[in-house]
Amino acid sequence: MAPAPAVDLVRLPLLGRFLRWRGARPALQMPLLLLAIAMVWHGLAGPQLAPKNLATTLSWVHYRSILVISLLIAGNVFCAACPFMLVRQVARRFVRPRFTWPQRLRTKWLSLALLILILYSYELFRLWSSPRLTAWLILAYFAGAVAVDSLFKHATFCKFLCPIGQFNFVASAISPLEVAVRDPDVCSGCRTKDCIRGRRTTVAAGGPRRGCEMALFQPLKSGNMDCTFCLDCIHACPHDNIGIVSRRPGEEMVYDRRRSGIGRFSRRPDLAALSIVFTFGALINALGMIGPVYTLEAWLARTLHLPQRAPILGLLFVAVLIVAPLLLITPTCLLTQRLTGMRSTPLTDIARRYAHCLVPLGFSIWLAHYSYHLLTGLWTFVPVAQSALSDLGIFLPGPVRWDLGGISPAAATSIEQFLIGCGLLGSLQTAWRIAESVHGAAKRRAVLPWAVLCLLLWSAALWLLSQPMDMRGTFLGNGN
Repeated sequence: MAPAPAVDLVRLPLLGRFLRWRGARPALQMPLLLLAIAMVWHGLAGPQLAPKNLATTLSWVHYRSILVISLLIAGNVFCAACPFMLVRQVARRFVRPRFTWPQRLRTKWLSLALLILILYSYELFRLWSSPRLTAWLILAYFAGAVAVDSLFKHATFCKFLCPIGQFNFVASAISPLEVAVRDPDVCSGCRTKDCIRGRRTTVAAGGPRRGCEMALFQPLKSGNMDCTFCLDCIHACPHDNIGIVSRRPGEEMVYDRRRSGIGRFSRRPDLAALSIVFTFGALINALGMIGPVYTLEAWLARTLHLPQRAPILGLLFVAVLIVAPLLLITPTCLLTQRLTGMRSTPLTDIARRYAHCLVPLGFSIWLAHYSYHLLTGLWTFVPVAQSALSDLGIFLPGPVRWDLGGISPAAATSIEQFLIGCGLLGSLQTAWRIAESVHGAAKRRAVLPWAVLCLLLWSAALWLLSQPMDMRGTFLGNGN
């Protein structure tokens, strides 16, 4: 019998009872759905000044920050509480999907392109400053999720298309929690495999229990990639053998075992590309907010005689998300190949194996950047909510508190630097463990090039986040 995990949320007295409840996921989704409706309404009908609108304030100041903090602490809870899937479930009561997603599209390439498109659109259309465009983006997300999953079976949108979901899958590799079996011996003796097939029960017993729509067979599942924390497997398992258990963060990035629904990381170039874009995307998301980049964009526009911002921004994205990774990772792989004496190993194989060691550092950059905005604008949602309620004719006692902000930028900067330092340590440790599992005695030589790469990226992030930033969409206590 396998040893019990140190922590299992499903076995905690009150929380465990809630998680085992069939209505747990809708109970998590409903508040976010109501919040999304309020954001869309205020984005379309409310004031179009970003710091005074729920759509922009909650989306670009609070939601993103709370998302990455939750991913770090509790795993992929935001996919569990995803309001898009609640609306999709209602739609499936009326429209039954008939098609199966094409085999050749069952990769992350399409969702990776959509993730880059969202990052690009955020900068190009200045979404942080446009409540109306932000509201339309939310509506487009709902429409996309419902349309795709009304046509295609299972959780096609989540697994192959959702850009936020792919971000969450990569980021949740850092989490100390995962959905996993408690005792593999129990699964070995299971005949029904209800966790993947689902289970039919009587109405008195709660009705049918759906199996995993992400095609993750629990006994062969490892890590958080593609796991939405939907709890379906927990509800379907007739042996109560699945929990949300503690584990060593980043474990799935180290060992290259075959896993259900995913295969081996070393044979998935799309997953390596996702980790690379996740890391370098953190840099370009922050780059767009500092003065030197504005100066560079203006210089490129004059030099190349391009009056429109779209191609200039496109060049920057190509430079940061494609050219820079190629220029940095290719020689790193080459040095690893030479230092370990594995000259016959293709560079692409080395890149696929080691690219995931960048994720902890990339995550720390996202976390540091978003935490800065959250902490400096922590209470800005209060006056925005007061104003929105007054628009509905609901007047609260006291004035609208536009003077509310958060902690000082200097204190937030210190927190940023600490978080990025933690990310560097996490990447160095992950690179070391990968080198140990791949190269054995040659691990010191193997890890050296990747340690240098991590230090370069850490230095770039430290410089980047030390620059004065454009405080997008917030008053910081000075609004009126």
